[in-house]
Amino acid sequence: MKQLARLFEAHLKMTMRDKGVWFWAIAYPALLMVIFILIFGGVAGDEDAFRAKVAVVREGDGPAADAFERMLRQIPVLEWAADGARDRQEAGRLLLDGEMDAFIVLPDGETSKTAELYVHKERERSAVTQALSGMLREAVARFEAGAAPEWTVAVRSVSEGGDSLTVTDFIVTGMIALAICQSGLFGMSGLVEMRRNGLLKRLRMTPVRMSLFGAGDILTRFILSAVQLVLLAGIGALLFGVSYRIAPLAFTLLVVIGILSFSAMGYLIASLSRTMESYMAIANIASFLMLFLSGVMIELSMLPDWLQPVSKVLPLTYFVDGIRDTMLYGSGVANRALWLNLAVLSAWMLASFAAGAKGYRWKPETAR
Repeated sequence: MKQLARLFEAHLKMTMRDKGVWFWAIAYPALLMVIFILIFGGVAGDEDAFRAKVAVVREGDGPAADAFERMLRQIPVLEWAADGARDRQEAGRLLLDGEMDAFIVLPDGETSKTAELYVHKERERSAVTQALSGMLREAVARFEAGAAPEWTVAVRSVSEGGDSLTVTDFIVTGMIALAICQSGLFGMSGLVEMRRNGLLKRLRMTPVRMSLFGAGDILTRFILSAVQLVLLAGIGALLFGVSYRIAPLAFTLLVVIGILSFSAMGYLIASLSRTMESYMAIANIASFLMLFLSGVMIELSMLPDWLQPVSKVLPLTYFVDGIRDTMLYGSGVANRALWLNLAVLSAWMLASFAAGAKGYRWKPETAR
């Protein structure tokens, strides 16, 4: 028992001295729980936590449609678009532009008896869509209790890329963007070890040009990202039938700026880290937060209102949007959204590189 106690003490000390354990065993589960509670905790339990902006499209007149619209407008969690929409085409354009979460086409009760809920294709299976669909079906059931004609509810979607797009297409492109992001965030770990053992200082005293040293590392990131891109896009196409409508110039420009931006962020993390454990902890936290807050797999409208502004400043949010626009919708350089995405990514690139460069400036040693 004495030997067991000593061995236990030794193993416990070795475990607790590993900073990675503190992150993966303690901080990571706590962070995971907090993120999931913030995102999903208020959806089911608090009606005030859920809000959705909708509009009604009337394609015919009738007393049943008038009465049903009045009932819908009494639902407290629905926020009605101020301008509304005259027809499906105008409502669809507003929906794709993000001006509303959904629109409802009401039947006249005579020639048509189907209430249609239109949502964005990307949000077809989101919690917001499920909540709106449930509300509409419940409203129809209550309406029919008043001896109204039998109505049905249909959920439909609109997309700039056509009806061939599926939810899988958005997941695949989101994972492609995440893979390129993580390649940059985690790709600068070698600099931490080179800095710790003094190799970077020694390189500065040689004829090696540090700018070329950094350029060589960036080129490695380009090769790795190209392999990830081809691999993931190929898996999506061959195994899951993902259909791409790539705009070559816009896509290439976005990927290049994206790789440079996330590599600069990795460079910044390396400049702040003195050990490999601290580097991996910071990189994992950054990657983890952007995974949930940048629309990779979770629709941004599901986030609490106070958390949505955070997603709008994260670089991965704009990279994901740009990847989907240029890979699925075929949006080219004429699209204004592309230049917004590039501007935000470029701002992150310049700020991260400038801040990281300060961490690698050493004072010259005083001559003895």
